[in-house]
Amino acid sequence: GGALGQLDELLRPYYEADLAAGRIDDDEAIWCIASLFFNDTHYSQIGGQSPDGRDLTSPVSFFILEAMHLLKIPTNIAVRVHDGLDPELLRKALQYLFEDGTGCSFACSKGLDEGYTRNGIPLPLARQRAKVGCNWTALPGLEYCLQDVTRYCLIAPFQHAFRDVVEADAAPDLERLWERYVHHMRTNIDTMKEGRDWHMQRQGRYCPEIILNLFMHGPIERGLDVVDGGVDIYLLTCDGLGLATVADSLAAVEQRVVREQRLTWEELAHHLENDYENAEDVRLMLAAIPRYGSGGSPADAWAKRIADLFDELVRGTPTPDGFTILPGLFSHGGIAHYGKRLGATPNGRHAGTPIAHSADPDPGFMPDGGGAPTAKANAVARVQPRWGNTTPLQLDIEEDLSRQIGGIESVEALIKGHNEMGGTLINLNVISGEQILEAHADPSKYPDLVVRVTGYSAYFRSLSPEYRQQIVDRLLAAT
Repeated sequence: GGALGQLDELLRPYYEADLAAGRIDDDEAIWCIASLFFNDTHYSQIGGQSPDGRDLTSPVSFFILEAMHLLKIPTNIAVRVHDGLDPELLRKALQYLFEDGTGCSFACSKGLDEGYTRNGIPLPLARQRAKVGCNWTALPGLEYCLQDVTRYCLIAPFQHAFRDVVEADAAPDLERLWERYVHHMRTNIDTMKEGRDWHMQRQGRYCPEIILNLFMHGPIERGLDVVDGGVDIYLLTCDGLGLATVADSLAAVEQRVVREQRLTWEELAHHLENDYENAEDVRLMLAAIPRYGSGGSPADAWAKRIADLFDELVRGTPTPDGFTILPGLFSHGGIAHYGKRLGATPNGRHAGTPIAHSADPDPGFMPDGGGAPTAKANAVARVQPRWGNTTPLQLDIEEDLSRQIGGIESVEALIKGHNEMGGTLINLNVISGEQILEAHADPSKYPDLVVRVTGYSAYFRSLSPEYRQQIVDRLLAAT
């Protein structure tokens, strides 16, 4: 609620008034916007729709792109994609992204707006939401949503469930494993909902949202903190992470243990407990299944089943105090942080290593790499919770590959297709694999290299080795 929101519309009246009065020309307008970005890497969006569905693209939208392109520093602008978007704005954003290696993200209106209206919000109001954070959209000044705050690891309940079925007196089976997974996830999410109520009961008293109160419509007029009834819309959020790790693990158990009987449940439990020590052949066998994202595989079916379960448990019932929580699938940069605390998993992942990113298939999910960007986009679109919270698609495309698959035109078609399928957000890099490897080995060699990490951009050299490794792994797998 406190970000810049729809930046082109925010600045347009001032530009038009100053232009009419002869106080400014287009070059000066671009310089002013560049100065704004130099001061801070604001989150905001351009494009999008008015409440009545009219495209909001204006000359200021293009000035914002030009300012980003000239500066070549981390700037967090999203193009809000919709069917009526000025095609030149999308094309210009992609042109600069290809030239600079990174640039805008792409917020997809179809999935965002249609999902948000399922909560009882009128479509004209839903269209006014703006991308105002790493993965999140909100109604600027009107909505308290606690976006990008709560993560839920989808893997931990699986590990508890697996131990339950292996240690039980009854013979293990796949359906029992799923039942225990549902049990543990429900327990976790019920606890999370109680925690959200605890926050809402105490935030205004002990840590009032002073800055938000100044920028929101209602707190000052009502004399209430934004948490305590200062606004009318409270749609909180919770983001799951590690989807591919669980989906591929369940598929590996189904294929290698249940159907092929290459391993017993007890043997698999032993290998997991010992992190595949002296069992590399077993680890590779488990990893070499048709994986989530390959299309039509058991892992794809498990991913959809897990996503639907998470959706139902999070959104199906409110918190005890009546607050609605919207599910999404987004990990920010937490895949190494969470992975350190988790044991080995049946998809071949070693203990303590990173887990899967957001709802993306794991790097290398297509063995030959063919069609990976499209397959990845299709997979992420299929598991969207569809309540208006985002489940981003992360695409890292090597420069040479981008030309081979059709360049700007093919990426433009992919963005439009993902929007049509109900996707919500696309984060995109088009970078040189050779350059990124050199920069990872010696960050000082490319001090000005900017990349889109997840929903935000940053200097590559400013990232920790763990964060840099995520980007390297994604890019190498894509090539």
